[in-house]
Amino acid sequence: MARAAALKPEQVPADSKPTLDMFTKNIGFTPNMMATFAQSPIAFNAWAALLLSLSKALDVKTRDSIGLAVSEVNGCNYCLTVHSFTAEHLAKLPANEIILARKGHGSDPKRDAAVQFARKVIETRGHVGDADLKAVRDAGHTDANVMEIVALVAMYSLTNFFNNVFDPEKDFPAVTPAGSV
Repeated sequence: MARAAALKPEQVPADSKPTLDMFTKNIGFTPNMMATFAQSPIAFNAWAALLLSLSKALDVKTRDSIGLAVSEVNGCNYCLTVHSFTAEHLAKLPANEIILARKGHGSDPKRDAAVQFARKVIETRGHVGDADLKAVRDAGHTDANVMEIVALVAMYSLTNFFNNVFDPEKDFPAVTPAGSV
């Protein structure tokens, strides 16, 4: 049960409205998470700016795979439904790749290294070892890419934490619990 109500269109603060309207237009509907997050124009607009900037980082398959891995570690069921949906429909990842990403891997070696590194970052709170950094670099990621991976982990964690705290009603197809995949 949601711990904060998703705002109705007439309740959205004026400073959140342009950002929420942009997402609604691009997605085709207003996700409950965003309609809830919009209650704080400061937090919502800061998150949206980060999301839009990071949408240029890496490639969509890697970004969605990182989102799946981080959301799995953080136990965010709302984000797992969103990232599973976008991974399938936008990134065109097959079901077995979505499951692999949730487990912290990818079938492509470069993506696999990025997802493993992202999972290590979230599990260790950033206290990765030299070998972890070497592995992601050896797979072909530049230091700029590594910084983008860290930023993606932070951004996905923000939405994970938000959704775990406020538990918005899910509006994307349900996913199988990780223990069953």
